[in-house]
Amino acid sequence: MEKLKNLLPADGIVNYYGPLLGIAAADHYLDALLHTIEWKNDEAMIFGRKIITKRKVAWYGEKPFEYTYSNVTKRALPWTRELLELKELIEQETGETFNSCLLNLYHSGDEGMAWHSDEEKDLKKNGAIGSLSLGAERKFAFKHKQSGEKVEMILEHGSLLVMKGTTQTWWLHRLPPSKKVAGLRVNLTFRTIVSGE
Repeated sequence: MEKLKNLLPADGIVNYYGPLLGIAAADHYLDALLHTIEWKNDEAMIFGRKIITKRKVAWYGEKPFEYTYSNVTKRALPWTRELLELKELIEQETGETFNSCLLNLYHSGDEGMAWHSDEEKDLKKNGAIGSLSLGAERKFAFKHKQSGEKVEMILEHGSLLVMKGTTQTWWLHRLPPSKKVAGLRVNLTFRTIVSGE
C-alpha cells in the first residue's frame, strides 16, 4: 500500500488505486446494481425550494442509518449481496472499514455533481470514503478551499479512489458535466456513519 501516491499536495490524502475489478467483473457489478438497487431521483432543498435531480441515488447500510445532506434526510436500506461483496473487496484492499454506502447513478455526461465536501455531522470525522466507479470514464476534480489549487484525474471503469484524513476539511470535489461522455456511470461511495440508528 506504500506504493500509493497521495494525489493532493497538502491538507488531505487521496489515493487512486486504479481498476480494482477486471472488465468482466466491473460489467457484471454494473449490470447487477442497475437492476437490484432501489434508485430514486435525488432531492435537495436549495434556498427553500425542493429540487429534483436527474441523477438518481440510493443509500444502504448495516443499520437503517439516517443521513442528512442538502437538507434532505435518507434512511439506509439493508445491504444487497453485491454491495456486501464490493464492500469486503474494498475493505481488504484499503484496510479501512465501512458501514454504509451512498450510490449515484449518472445517466450520461450531462449529469454531474457541483463543488462540495462530504463533512456532514453523521460522518466519521476525517474517516475514509471509498469511491468505486463503474461505467463511463469521467473526470473528477479537487479544489483547495483556500488556495483554489486544483487537482484533476480520470476515474476508470472498476476503479477505486479513497479520500481520507483532512481532505473534506480543506478540499472541495466535483464531477464536472461533459458533453463528450454518452455512457452511464454508477459511483459507490462507501462511508462510516457514527450517529443514528
